[in-house]
Amino acid sequence: MAAPTIFKRSLEKHIVPSYNYINSLFKSDRVNFVSTTKLGRILCCDLQRHLLPNVEVLREAGVPDKKISFLMVHQPRIFMVDEKRFRKTVEEVQKMGFSTSGLRFVLALEVCRSMSKSMWEKKVAIYKKWGCSDDEIISAFEKLPQCMSVSVDKIMAVMDFLVNNMGFDHSLVLKRPQLIYYSLEKRIRPRCSVYKILVENGLIKKRSNLTPVVEYTEKDFLKKFVMCYEKEVPGLLQLYQEQLAMSKCMISD
Repeated sequence: MAAPTIFKRSLEKHIVPSYNYINSLFKSDRVNFVSTTKLGRILCCDLQRHLLPNVEVLREAGVPDKKISFLMVHQPRIFMVDEKRFRKTVEEVQKMGFSTSGLRFVLALEVCRSMSKSMWEKKVAIYKKWGCSDDEIISAFEKLPQCMSVSVDKIMAVMDFLVNNMGFDHSLVLKRPQLIYYSLEKRIRPRCSVYKILVENGLIKKRSNLTPVVEYTEKDFLKKFVMCYEKEVPGLLQLYQEQLAMSKCMISD
């Protein structure tokens, strides 16, 4: 059960008032249904001490109710903090240049509230280890806040592979932070193996932007980078499939 502590709350004094307030933020019956099935944690939140003041902080900052509802559905825990700390995080995200009316502000707030300051600094230090500047890191965060939500090990592994194995500059990753977010073993490494072979055989030119290779759907990737080169590189499909199978073994181990 997601939030068993809800049974310790008073139905009349806490659960019903909290539900009615949360319900007022949602605009459709479908979302209301989601709120009752997924927001057990938010119903446990102290309405007067945490939920009401923190929602007001977001409203004062210009965050639409629709975006506040999004946060409640996807990351209800971020509201479970005192107003002072919550306001500080909101102000920090605003200072980074995010528009409070956009989804990226909400995503950035979600990321910042989900980690400690020391963890944020640790991840920044990892990026800097690869030659990234503060401006590049903030720019990447503005493009895709989730690039700071991945683990330190994931950041290190992806940067190491793309810089040392593939020969790309660190700036490529920061300009295209989606690369950090994709699975290294299940997507980046297998596709880059195919890409590297095609470049080495002179069948395609080395790209300055690797993102399309990684972002293509599986069907489109096979069509554009594998099937059409099977005659020139026999066994290319088998190689790709072996890389995928290897990634599954590594993950299961």
